[in-house]
Order: sequence, then C-alpha cells, then structure tokens
Amino acid sequence: MSARTVPDLLFRPPFSVGPWIVAIALLASACSRPQGDANTEAPSVATAIEQAVTPAVAAAIGAGSTHPSPGVRWNRLHSEADVTSAFAEAREKNLPLFAYWGAAWCPPCNQVKATLFARPDFIALSERFVPVYLDGDLPGAQKLAARFKVRGYPTMILFRPDGTELTRLPGEVDARKYLQVLELGLQTPQPVKQLLAQARSAPMQLDADAWRLLAYYAWDTDEQQVLPAAQRATTLAWLARTCPADQAATCSRLLMKSLAARADAAPRPMARRAPDLAASRDEVLAVLADEHLVRENLDLVTGYAGEITQLLTAAGTPERERMSVLWAATLDRLTADARLSQGDRMTALISRIALARLGRSGASAEKPAVLSSVLIEHVQRETARADREVSDDDERQSVIPAAAEALAQAGLLDEADRLLEAELKRSHSPYYAMLSLAAHAKQRGHTSAALGWYERAYAAAQGPATRVQWGAIYVGALVELSPDDSARIIDAARRVLGELQGQPDAFYERNARSLERMSGKLLDWSRRPPVRGAAVLGPLRAQRDTLCAALPPTDPQQATCRALFAAPGASKARSGTVPA
Repeated sequence: MSARTVPDLLFRPPFSVGPWIVAIALLASACSRPQGDANTEAPSVATAIEQAVTPAVAAAIGAGSTHPSPGVRWNRLHSEADVTSAFAEAREKNLPLFAYWGAAWCPPCNQVKATLFARPDFIALSERFVPVYLDGDLPGAQKLAARFKVRGYPTMILFRPDGTELTRLPGEVDARKYLQVLELGLQTPQPVKQLLAQARSAPMQLDADAWRLLAYYAWDTDEQQVLPAAQRATTLAWLARTCPADQAATCSRLLMKSLAARADAAPRPMARRAPDLAASRDEVLAVLADEHLVRENLDLVTGYAGEITQLLTAAGTPERERMSVLWAATLDRLTADARLSQGDRMTALISRIALARLGRSGASAEKPAVLSSVLIEHVQRETARADREVSDDDERQSVIPAAAEALAQAGLLDEADRLLEAELKRSHSPYYAMLSLAAHAKQRGHTSAALGWYERAYAAAQGPATRVQWGAIYVGALVELSPDDSARIIDAARRVLGELQGQPDAFYERNARSLERMSGKLLDWSRRPPVRGAAVLGPLRAQRDTLCAALPPTDPQQATCRALFAAPGASKARSGTVPA
C-alpha cells in the first residue's frame, strides 16, 4: 500500500462531488497516443466525449458510489455540522471515531479499499468505532482537511469521542499488520503524543504495546501533530536506541523508519560524510536476513531499498556490494510471494530496479548502472502477470500505475505506455494515468504529445479540488515546455481560476497549495527573458480580485487569495489555516 510509487507532483489529491462519470473511462481509444509520429495530436477531448457518450453511458452516469467500501457504515463528512454530528454519535455510543481522508483516483487509497476496507475482519472491527469518510472533492472538504490537519492521501486517524487524536494509522503496511495496529489503538487510551512524551521522560514505564504504537505510528502523515518534521529522523533514531532489547521487531521498525526519514531529508549519498550511520549497516543487514523482521518492516524493505542502501554505503565499496546483494535477493523473494498483495509485490519490483540502478562500481545519479537483460525480462514477466491476475477495479487503480512505473524505470517506456493506454478503457479515474503518459512523452522529448496528454488529463479530471490540481499541473507544463505561447498559458490559468467560481472554501489546503505553485511558476515565467512584464498577468490579477471580493472581508482565505500573482514586494501573508 505504499504511496511512494505515486508521482511526486501529486502527493503525498481526490474524488468528485458526485460519482465519477463513466463516460470518461470510455475516452481511451479516442485519446490514446497515435502509433506513428509521437508528436501527432490525438482527437480533441470534445470530439472524444461526443463519440463516447452513448445513451447507455448516460444512463450509467451517477450510478457509482464514493464510499470506500460497502460493508462499513461510513458517515460522509460534507461540513462542520457533519463533523459535530459524527462526534456526537461517538460520544453517545462511547466509541472512538475513525476518520479516513481519501481520494477515488489515488493508487494507495484504492489499494486500501481493495485489500483492507473490504476484508470481513475490518468490517467486523468497524462496529467498535464510528467510521467517517472525508472525500477531498466534496463541498467544504478542503476546509475540513485544515481542521483535521490532513494532507496526504490516504490519511487515517483514530480519535477519542471528545475529539482528542489518539493515533494516525499506517496505510502503507499490509492489511494484517494494519488490523493489529488498529486493535492496539482501540485498546490504548493514551494518545501517541503522550506516549512520545512519556518515552522521553520515563521510557522504562512504557509497555510493549505502547512501543509498538510509536513504531507503527504514521509519521509520514503526521503533519507535525506529534513531532516537528525537522526532528523526525533524530527522534526515531533515539527511540530505536532506547527501545527495550527484548522487543526486536519493534526496535527494528523504529530503526528502519529513522533511516527512511533521514534518507527523505537528505537523499544524496551520505556514507562518507556521516560515519555515525555506519553502525546502522549491520542492523539493516540483520533485518534483511530475518524473514520475520522483513515482514515487520515490509513497507520499508520494499519501499526504501535504494535510498537506505545509498544512505549507508558508498558506491564501489564492499559494503555497497554486500547490502545490494542481500537486499536484491530479499526483494526478488517478495516480488514472487503470492501471499503478498499485488501492490506490495509491484513496490518490491520498483525498488529492485532502483537498487540495480545504483550499481556496485562507479554508478552515479548522472550515470546510473545499466540493467541486465535478466532483470529486464523479470520486470516484463512480473508486470504482465500483475496485469493478468488483478481483476478488481480498485486494486487495478493501484497496481497498474505501479506496474507501468516499473516498466518506465526499466527503460521500457513503450511497454509502459501500452499498459497505461489499455487501462484507460476500464479505469474509473483515467486522468491519473494520463499524467504518466504525459511524463513519458516529455522524457522522450515529444513536447506536443506531452502537452496533449496534460491537457486531456485536465479535461477528464473529476471533482473541484482535483480539477484545480490537474489544471495547475497543466499550466506548469505549458510554462516549462511551451513558454513562448503566452496566450495558451494565460488562457489555461484563467480556466483554473474559473474552477473556483462559486466555491466558498476554494482557498484552503490542497487548492491553496496548487494555486500557490501555479502562481509562483507564472510569476517566474513573467520575469524570464524575454521579460513579459506585469501586464501579461493582468487578466489573472483581475480575475483573482473578483474571486477575493466574493469572500467576506474577514475570511481567513483572503490572504491566500490576495497573494496570488502578487507583484514583487507585495505582501505574501497567507492564511494560518493553509500550510506553507
């Protein structure tokens, strides 16, 4: 269920206000990349929609459901009143509240839906809490996200009935482990924040369950509720050293989480600059040599092979050779393990490629190692197997993008594109795959084809927050790939601002971050030679002013709105409810 295979530009976005439009899934054949000249444009989106919407399709529109799973009595959150009602139910029943922040298109969310929420044991366990679902594209969702302090999809939080946050649950672990951690959270009255404070002051007073909750806390989606991001790696390393020696599995997870956090914070090779990390090499090797510890750390073993190896070893050294060989063997074994979810197997395959790209003698980021023909054939076999074996539509939304990523990382862009284009015919969120197709065209240097895919992805995107984000991505692509086409750039940006019309909470959370990124790119673009000057952004500033004027004067969104496309030297204050 790892989110690490998802393109960075989207994470770490969501589903439409209503059910997704089935017609979009039928645009695949009309929008597929032509087989001749890769720069040739596919038929227009308008033409594709006209061809795709038949009476049968129209009848199917609206028939879907945005519930994460049918067996759980989810409470849908649309507003502050819904939140109040959900917590009132929790207090009345004296049950914790379980909040799921998800998105219909995002691969990790679909993996969670397919492999966790649909399980009978999860459905049975849901009787012991009040389950609520917050969909990022519902009206008011982005404002509620600010209240819950949620950002990356998926985020899952357990609350006391009084609203106190108990713990954030790790969506990237396998379903069996997740249920164990959820059970612990339901049984433990102390919030993780208190457990961390107790670990710092009196670690010997913590029992084994408390240590496991700390080790399995979703630090990646913490959003600094328990710990400032800058302190994560060092605090986890300290917890790993302080962890009681008789809890080997828990200690190993704290160690691996600390190394992953350190690798995320400083991804470049550090082995020679940080000799303190050398002591961790043997501990990691011990994890890889122990099947039980591998399973305890499955998400980290399959998700961070290249990063941790690069962190702990230097290229061309015996240490790099030893760790690479052992980790590669572990990943090959996991990729072949039919007991694991297809998503976990694909994540292991992607890490196997990343590890091979590091090489063992002289490889670098600028000149990665060439993959062997044996490994390339292995990637082809495993991705074909996943495509053949996965039939559940939700699971395919997770597994097929990961399989395409594996093919792309192996240098098999044409095969990756064929897999993605075929999936457009059945995906409920084809606009997600279109971004990968755009990235592949860009990698080939096919600018026109790349921009065509970015535009089609925006046109097909469903839901207000998703459309803002996909639109901002399209504008960014235009600025990068076609900077001289001022009219097209400004027109696209105006369309994105038009998405905000009539949205009372348009400048919160994900919308705000997408708009701020788009604003920054356009400001930089306007100042590049040939200098276009402030006049080129005039239409956007006028449209911004209209949007801001529609907000109440004291609305906290005003600062974010007014800062968009602000001239150099203008105030850049922003709402305290919108993370920087």
